[in-house]
Amino acid sequence: MASMQDTGSNRDLAIEAIVARTGLDEAMIERLVRTFYGRARRDPLIGPIFESRVHDWEAHIAKLCAFWSSVALMSGRYHGQPMAAHLPLPIDMPHFERWLVLFAETARDICPPPAAAHLLERANRIADSLALGISARRGDLRPARVRPAPALADG
Repeated sequence: MASMQDTGSNRDLAIEAIVARTGLDEAMIERLVRTFYGRARRDPLIGPIFESRVHDWEAHIAKLCAFWSSVALMSGRYHGQPMAAHLPLPIDMPHFERWLVLFAETARDICPPPAAAHLLERANRIADSLALGISARRGDLRPARVRPAPALADG
């Protein structure tokens, strides 16, 4: 059985590998989160949902940075339940699609291409999972969201 030190060491090695492969780090995640949510708050479709629910934006940004650090870097910083947080929201597929468009635009603006691709792959998985969970809870099972085809490398 691995000791806690081994687990931490393995996590550190995994984070180092992701950083080396993508260029992504905690500072970039914070820039991405702050820029994205600044844009999302102004968006006519999803902005009102955020503005009606989030009252302490600095605390929310800190939580989202921890979330994306955990998702993208495997840091283990986030301890929460995203599904439970999203279930009561008045959101549906158009909201997820708009969120993904804004997130993709922001990731491409802020991050080098390998980091943006890494984040977008995870963002699509998260959107799929949340959309499916919310639809299932409402008893409205629909076909999965159709993702755009990934860009193929030249070669």
